[in-house]
Parts: sequence; C-alpha cells; structure tokens
Amino acid sequence: MTAPFHHVPVLAEPTIAGLEIKSGGIYLDCTVGGGGHSSLILQSAENVQLLGIDRDEMAIAAAGENLKDFANQVSFWRGNFCEYKPLPAQLFDGILADLGVSSTQFDVAERGFSFRESGDLDMRMDNRQTLTAAEIINHYKEVELADIFFKLGEERLSRRIARQIVEKRPFKTTLELANAISSCVPASYRHGRIHPATRTFQALRIAVNRELESLEKWLDVAPNWLKVGGKIAVITFHSLEDRIVKHRFREDDRLQVITKKVIIATDEETRANPRSRSAKLRIAQRVDASE
Repeated sequence: MTAPFHHVPVLAEPTIAGLEIKSGGIYLDCTVGGGGHSSLILQSAENVQLLGIDRDEMAIAAAGENLKDFANQVSFWRGNFCEYKPLPAQLFDGILADLGVSSTQFDVAERGFSFRESGDLDMRMDNRQTLTAAEIINHYKEVELADIFFKLGEERLSRRIARQIVEKRPFKTTLELANAISSCVPASYRHGRIHPATRTFQALRIAVNRELESLEKWLDVAPNWLKVGGKIAVITFHSLEDRIVKHRFREDDRLQVITKKVIIATDEETRANPRSRSAKLRIAQRVDASE
C-alpha cells in the first residue's frame, strides 16, 4: 500500500466560498483525506487553525505531509467523525465533510474498494475494525445480503445476486466476486452504463464502514460544535447520503439552510474530474436555537 494519497477536492470553489473562511477562524475537516479541501481552507485567510479527522491511517499520514507548510496551524485526530468529542467549550467557525471515497482508496487494489484489479475483499476505511467485506459476503444469510444490496446499493437485482453469491461462495478476491455477479445478470444489464457489480460493491462498502449510521449520528452532534453563525458543508456522492443530509438540515432547529438548491459540479469540473459528476453540496448555518 505504497501509492501516494491523492485526492482532487470536488466542488472546491463553492465549498470554500460557502464556508466564508475568516482570519483567525477555527475549522474542522471531518474527512481530511489527502488534505485537498483543508489546504484551500488554510490558504483562504490568515492565521486559520484547522483540525483534520479521518479514520484511514494512509489519509492522516498523507495529509500531514501535504499540509506540512501549515504545520503550526493543523492538528489531526484519527477515528470515525461521529465519535469525535471536542474539547470543552471548543467551537468551530466552519465544519466540512466530503463523504466521497478517495482515488487512492480505489486505486490500491488490496484494499478491496474496486474490482478494476484483483484485491482482497476488505473495504475497511479503518483497518483497526474487524468487519470486512469478506465476512459479509461469505457468512451472511442470503436474505441479509439481498437486503444490503437493495437498501444500500439500490440494486434491483439484489435477490438474484445474493442467491448467486451464496451458491458460489466462498470468495477471496474482488474480481472473483465481480465476475460472479456479472455472470448471473441479463446481458442487457452486463452491457449497461455501469458495471453490474458497481451497486453491490457500493452497498458492501457502506455496510462494512457503517457509513449511513455514522452520518446520521454525526449530523446529530456536529451542529453543537459550531459557533452561532458558523457554517457546516457536506458533500455527498449518492442519493442515500444526500437524502439524509437534505432532511436533517431542514428539520434541525439549530440550523438554517443556506443552499436552497443543491450545488452540483459545473460541466467544466466534470470534464476535468469525472468523479465530481455525482457530487452534491449542501450548506447550513448555525443559528441561536434559543431565540
């Protein structure tokens, strides 16, 4: 796992503009990745302080290297952002969460996020946890697998794929699993816009890392970490996440929605960075709920 951790920050311009970075401000990047967004935050004003969170040790190491010019202004915390507990009376001027999987996580085959190359069925963001994709694929019941694929991957052939997996398991590699999925779907599905295993792999990654549960728990607590007037920005990459953020922002008395309409990438950005095509940005502002 020696690939450099690279991460092109998506929706960078509207994100930084929406956070309204101010001199002397304190900011929290809850998914620091390689430090792409964090670098832009730190460059936007003088004397900015930033805390970067990530559960991926590769990301923390890379962010430390990529942000070394701001070493006196940056600190890091490794873990799930929903489990972070600020110091007493510590409040932030802005909070960011970019929920996308980084290019490096996809590119390092042995991490199992992609089926472009053969790799272990791992998919853990944090290698300290025990649950892996292999555990789910090789040991969960057929009905449990179908439920995961349908709910977390919005996979309409979830039952057929789950049946095939149970019949053919155990699986050791990502390619073995992807090929088994491809072999059990109709030809029209195999030659569609996306690979027939894409939604299943998305569902597995979400399940392994408990991504939706973590997001919901984080949205419960993160507004309390903001100063009144502070902004919270969230970038999502699929409809399940976006739906959660959209409704939580609207329903939270502590927040006022700033982005009445979701922000998406421009044609220019999608041409330069195809991963930005599915990105959606929503921003809200902390208000004084006691008023």
